[in-house]
Amino acid sequence: MEHAGALNAIQLSVAPVFLLTAIAALIGALATRLGRIIDRARDVEERLESGAVRNEDAAYAELARARVRGSIVNFSLGMLTVSAALIGITVMGLFLGGATGVHTEILIPWSFLGGLVSFVAALLCFLAETLLATQVLKFAERSRKPAPSPPS
Repeated sequence: MEHAGALNAIQLSVAPVFLLTAIAALIGALATRLGRIIDRARDVEERLESGAVRNEDAAYAELARARVRGSIVNFSLGMLTVSAALIGITVMGLFLGGATGVHTEILIPWSFLGGLVSFVAALLCFLAETLLATQVLKFAERSRKPAPSPPS
């Protein structure tokens, strides 16, 4: 392997590595969200078991939402793992192709595109889970009765 070929191979294979950094950051964010979902569900379950819940129906509805949110986050984490593996295959293919002359021209576009599709799917799942999480928030809104009109 000549020096210029190795340098070129490294240059080609470095670009997709930045995508791996984004994937790792999103995995970290999703793992944190999953941890919070699990902690909240455990808290609700403990309150149900101890009888400290005011509204059992609301508690069970919250647990059902937590189950759905957890499933979405788990699917997103799976897509990110697939994405990282495919981008890793892309990096290896680019490096091997540039350094050794092995023909990887057919593999590279498919592994890279597969990685991107998986990444986009994970982002869409992240968006769906975030929307689901915020859908139930009331942000301190109260049903307000109209103020009585002053007497005429």
